[in-house]
Amino acid sequence: MSEEEKPDVLDEEEEEVEEQETPETIEESPEEATEEEPEEEEVRYENAVNKGDFIMVEMTGRADETGEIIDTSDEELAREEGVYDEDRTYGPRLVIVGDGYVLRGLDQRLPGVPFDDETDIEIPAAEAFGERDPANVQTIPYRMLRSKGFNPVIGAELEIDGRQATVRSVGAGRVQVDYNHPLAGRKIVYKLKVTENVTDDKKKMEALIGRRFLGIDPGEFKLRKTKKKLRIGVPDQIFFGENIQIAKRGVAMDILRYFEELDEVEFYETIKRS
Repeated sequence: MSEEEKPDVLDEEEEEVEEQETPETIEESPEEATEEEPEEEEVRYENAVNKGDFIMVEMTGRADETGEIIDTSDEELAREEGVYDEDRTYGPRLVIVGDGYVLRGLDQRLPGVPFDDETDIEIPAAEAFGERDPANVQTIPYRMLRSKGFNPVIGAELEIDGRQATVRSVGAGRVQVDYNHPLAGRKIVYKLKVTENVTDDKKKMEALIGRRFLGIDPGEFKLRKTKKKLRIGVPDQIFFGENIQIAKRGVAMDILRYFEELDEVEFYETIKRS
């Protein structure tokens, strides 16, 4: 087997020896034992997305009625449509199917989507941002909003008593506010392409790291694994970045969630002589 053909594997470290504690055993009493109904067998798709897959996805979502972009991974398109956000990182996005990484209605429709093909997926309003509820449209005295420091103008988004609202109209000392999501009642259409089905453990871990450390090549992190612990070497370009501890904790919780054989994640930093 040539070097190019060798699978990408994690560096292995010697297992640290720890004292073994006697496990506590809990036995189920006869009266507690119940016969469980067999679970319905999950459908498995060939050459297509399945629940639990780690996939990298290019996607753009639009409101069906207006065509306005509500979400996109395409930087060029975002610039063309005037929705570019300099605080976002564009490019293929990690989705772990069935775990809420995307809109619920989209997540439910991913199984069965073929790899590498561009697919259109329609999501009804109820499974996107919900139906519009007339009870969530209320009229509030203008002076009350002013007393809270708001200057209500049509289209403004406000937080009133912990709830997000959009100003719909202003006049005659009264302001109409809408607590419905701005996209409530709209069908959403996603154009989507699965660019990679990630099956290698190291690449899965790198994808989880890249999701938290935006703008940093996950390959810069050094991964070394024992049977129960993963050690992650942090690249020097993020030593002094903002919210590093929050990102580290997020990565650790993600890895422990998806790699049940691991009990611990450890980060380390290496400073070399200049």
